[in-house]
Order: sequence, then structure tokens, then C-alpha cells
Amino acid sequence: MGNCGSTEDNPVVSHAQEKHSRSVSDLSDHHSTPRNLDDSGKNSLLYTHVIAFTLFELETITKSFRSDYILGEGGFGTVYKGYIDENVRVGLKSLPVAVKVLNKEGFQGHREWLTEVNFLGQLRHPNLVKLIGHCCEDDHRLLVYEFMFRGSLENHLFRKATVPLSWATRMMIALGAAKGLAFLHNAERPVIYRDFKTSNILLDSDYTAKLSDFGLAKAGPQGDETHVSTRVMGTYGYAAPEYVMTGHLTARSDVYSFGVVLLELLTGRKSVDKTRPSKEQSLVDWARPKLNDKRKLLQIIDPRLENQYSVRAAQKACSLAYYCLSQNPKARPLMSDVVETLEPLQDSSGGTSEVSSSTKNLSVGSGGPFAKAGMSDYRMQHRFANKVGAGAVCRSPNPNCSPGGPAACRVR
Repeated sequence: MGNCGSTEDNPVVSHAQEKHSRSVSDLSDHHSTPRNLDDSGKNSLLYTHVIAFTLFELETITKSFRSDYILGEGGFGTVYKGYIDENVRVGLKSLPVAVKVLNKEGFQGHREWLTEVNFLGQLRHPNLVKLIGHCCEDDHRLLVYEFMFRGSLENHLFRKATVPLSWATRMMIALGAAKGLAFLHNAERPVIYRDFKTSNILLDSDYTAKLSDFGLAKAGPQGDETHVSTRVMGTYGYAAPEYVMTGHLTARSDVYSFGVVLLELLTGRKSVDKTRPSKEQSLVDWARPKLNDKRKLLQIIDPRLENQYSVRAAQKACSLAYYCLSQNPKARPLMSDVVETLEPLQDSSGGTSEVSSSTKNLSVGSGGPFAKAGMSDYRMQHRFANKVGAGAVCRSPNPNCSPGGPAACRVR
């Protein structure tokens, strides 16, 4: 079996990179996480609830990784469906699983594997996908997750053959994903997810949203640190502009990415779509100015959602997206504020009459997108400013972001 330890044993981060980012072994608190995966014993439980599988066992449950067992493929590798039970190992609960086989890309593949094991091995939340087990043999790196029956949010939003998600389901998914991010940001050692996008939000049979793929996650800044400096990674169209430009990562970088996903849920459009006219190819550039315009915000809502939501609910959701997508990171809400704003929207009627096609052509009235919701733009902005503005006491550990030189964003 290969050495599956931390970067102290496998130099997956070059000396130059270590100057600007933490090693993988430092991703979590030393009181709760082994410094070296081998410290907990090879082929045994890494944590009390994570199983160390053998490669043979995972070959068995995927029928030697048969092509018709493939659930999806991406830059990280291939995901297969499998089924574990007592025939695989005595004492195992019968359970459908998803087995991710990471690409053999040398140290990078190992690092992302180790990052996922370190984070999901100790983090448990209803809106995070559950890591059931892992495998590390020779140059093979595999992860075993709970099986998510409805697949990714990306497929449900953008595949033409699927039935459009309802307004109520979209708001439920937005809330679940927000709760997952809020949990990470408010952990004892805050975690920055760094790759929040529709393809990484998986849905169970009840459309409960769960965050998956923690290969790019980073431990947040500590003490007097205002940010984590790191090589720019993520997905074009979702990454926060200040992170792309500087490599300075904060929890507010995730908030921006959440705003992009919320915008996709509201409009039914992709974050980047080269098939559209040039001015509409970037969803944020096209939609954000309209989110704060009382005459235009209802016109960008996915037309497939007509008659499913109230004016008030649409206004609140659009205004939330507007603030999440602020160019200034300090102007973005905390994810706990996002959760608080989304919770009342779980009642799709929003407390007002349903929108009709004729309503969309009428002026919403003065006062901006929160006027009919009983909250003016000023009050909403003032509320967020009190929490995130300069000189205020922030509940987020390190919300600041400093300017710096440009950097390229890796597309995954």
C-alpha cells in the first residue's frame, strides 16, 4: 500500500507554493485530525465513521469500474455507482454509494484526495455530502460517498430533457446550500469551500442540497490574518473577482460564488453561456444591474417559473443575489445572514398575491426591490453595512480582502 500521509511525507506542494499557501497537513485542527493518515493505522478507521476500503473491495462493488456504472466524469476523475453490504465486508450496512476514482495526476491528485479526507472525515452536516470511506493503495486514490439519487443541481437546471425545478424547490435548494456554506464558515476552524457551483451541489431523493467535492477547500485565516493567500483555483464564472485578481481568499469569496448560483436558480441561465449574444454571455454582467431595478428585476426571472412566486419573494431573492455579488467583499452579507434571508422564502407565496404575466409588465413601485417586502433598499443596505462595513464588528473571522497583482483563474 502506498504512503497516504500528509504533505510532510509527500511533498505535493513545491517550496515556492508553500510560501503562499498552507500545506495539506495543516488543513485542520491538530487536536481532532491526525497529522499523518498513517497515524491512525493503515486499512483501519481514519475517523470513527470513515472506512478504509481496499482497492479490491471497491473493484468488487463497481464490477471492476464498469463503464455502465459511471455516474459522471470531470477534471477530478470518474464517479461510479456501487453498493456496499455484508458481502463486501462483514458488518457493513447495505447502502448505495458513489465511488470517486481520482485521476492519476501525481501530487495534485493526491493533494485533492487528502484534502477531501481531512475535511469530510471530520465535518458532519445535513447539507454536506457524507464521506463513507476512502482507499489509498499504490498510486490509486479513491473516495466513497453516500449516493445522491437526484444527481447535481447543474443537471436539473440546464438539461433540456429534465422537468424544470419549481420556485419552491429552487428556494429550498438555495437555503440548503447556504446552510452548508454557513456551517463551514462558522466552524471552530473556518473552512473556505472555494469551488461553489451548481455541479458541486448534489440532491438527494427529497431535493435536499448537499455540498460535494472538497478537493479545493482551504482552512480559513486565523488570528490577525485577513485572508489566505493561495494559487487561484476554482471555476470561471463563479470565482470572486478579488480572488481572481489577487489570490487572496476569504469567506466572502464563497458568498460571491453563492450569489452566482442563486442567480442561476432565479434565471435558469448558466453563469457563462457562449451561445448567447455577447452582452448576455456573462450572467453576472447581464443580470446584476437589473437585480436592483424595480422595473427590470422580474423580467430576468426564469419564464418557466411564471405564476409560482410572489412579487415580494422575487424581490427579496433578487436583492439578496445583488448584495452577494457586490464587487466590494465587505459589502457582501455573511452566509448566516443569507440563511436568515432565505428562510422566509420557503413559503413560495411570500405573503403576497402570486405574480401574473401582466404583473411583470407593471412598475413594482418606488423604493427599490425591498419596497413591497416592507423593507427599503436603505434599510437592507444599512443592515448589511452594519455587519460588514468598515469599522464594524464582523461576525465572520476575517472578512477583509487586500488588493494585489493579477492572477489567472484555473477553469475546472
